[in-house]
Amino acid sequence: MKLFEKTIHSKEIFDGKVIHVIHDKVELEDGSTSMREVVEHPGGVCVAALTENDELIFVRQFRYPYKEVLLELPAGKLEKGQNPLENGKRELLEETGAVGKEYMTLGKLYPSPGYCGEIIHLYFCKIDRYEQQKLDEGEFLNVEKIPLKKAVEMVLNNEIPDAKTQTAVLKTAMLFDKLEGSGEIK
Repeated sequence: MKLFEKTIHSKEIFDGKVIHVIHDKVELEDGSTSMREVVEHPGGVCVAALTENDELIFVRQFRYPYKEVLLELPAGKLEKGQNPLENGKRELLEETGAVGKEYMTLGKLYPSPGYCGEIIHLYFCKIDRYEQQKLDEGEFLNVEKIPLKKAVEMVLNNEIPDAKTQTAVLKTAMLFDKLEGSGEIK
């Protein structure tokens, strides 16, 4: 099996500031047709920033789709013309005032591949220093530091429902254990 679907026809349903919705007719592997609805999104970035005391920097902010305040790692939408790492550095500074060093990729995350084309790029860094927080207009959040081990417990206890944050916290913990065992983190 090739496991491929050929687009026969595509129609834009909605063209918004952040997302675009398209409705496609596709040909399946067996020659039959089906319909696909796709949310196109420019992608995002998420940064797991570790302090010298082995704490992760989190932000707590209201998320309108859920009508609740969520605890998340610093993150944001990708901007045109910038690469994901540069966006991650900018988001970390804007949201928390932290400046990272020794950035490492934690890979990428497809948050909901059944209908959305968003890709979130995940990074780990150590905090180098702090500067002035530079929140976007209309952005309100609280910054919190949580020990890495506590953050893992919170993920496992379903206290952090955000997928990108769960993934980055758990990958950071695995990386931290690996680096600590090798003597690279002291």
